[in-house]
Amino acid sequence: MDNKKTTNLLKTARGQLDGIIKMIEEERYCVDISKQILSVQGLLKKSNLEILNNHMRGCVKDAMQEGNGDEKIEEIMIILDKYIK
Repeated sequence: MDNKKTTNLLKTARGQLDGIIKMIEEERYCVDISKQILSVQGLLKKSNLEILNNHMRGCVKDAMQEGNGDEKIEEIMIILDKYIK
C-alpha cells in the first residue's frame, strides 16, 4: 500500500489546523476561519477515501480471492454508511 499520498494530505491538514488555531487566537474574521475548517474537512475526506481505496485494492481483494470477502465488504459498507451521513 502506498501511503505517501495519504500522509501528504494529512500533513497538509495538520498544517492548516495549526493555522486555524492561530487565526482563532488572533481573533480573525469568523467566516475566514470557517472556510479554513471546511478546507481541512475536505482534506480529511480525501485522505479517508485514499485509505479506503487502498484497503479495497489490497485487503478486500485478497480476502475475495481467498473466498472470505463478505466480512471485508461488510466493514466497507459500515464505513460508507457513516461517511454519507
